Amino acid sequence: MKPLTLNKKQICEFQQNRDPYLMIDFATEIVPGESAKGYKDLSENEWFFKVHWPNDPNMPGMLQLEALTQLSALSIFCINGNKGKTMLLLNIDKARFIKKVLPGYELILQTKVLKTARGISTFSGSAFQNGQKACYAEYKMLLS
Repeated sequence: MKPLTLNKKQICEFQQNRDPYLMIDFATEIVPGESAKGYKDLSENEWFFKVHWPNDPNMPGMLQLEALTQLSALSIFCINGNKGKTMLLLNIDKARFIKKVLPGYELILQTKVLKTARGISTFSGSAFQNGQKACYAEYKMLLS
C-alpha cells in the first residue's frame, strides 16, 4: 500500500484528539498497519511549556509518550474501516527519556507496529529533537 501523508486537518478526520491535546502537527509517512512518521512543532507558546517548568521549560515525558501513541494509532486508523475509532493505551514498557525536549524545535516522531492480534497492537516509538534521540518506548493499545 502506498504511504499516506496527513496535515493537521486530515489527522483530525482519522482520530479524536483535538488542540491543545493533539500532539501531532503533520504525519509525513503512514504505512497503514506498519509504521508512521511525523512531527510536532514546539513553539514557545505551547501550554505545557508555561507550567513545566517556568524557568526551565521542557516537554513533559508523558506528553512525549502521548505524541508517540497518537502517531502510532494513526497507523491503525488508516486501515480501511478504522477511521474515527479510538485506541486505548494498555501498557508502556521500556520507556526511556534521554534528553530534554525544548521549545523552538520540531519533535520528530517515528513509530512502528510490532504485532497486531485481536484488536491489540504492540508498537515501538522514538522521538528526536535536533538530531538527537529524546525518548523511546514500547507500548500496547487496544482498538475500540
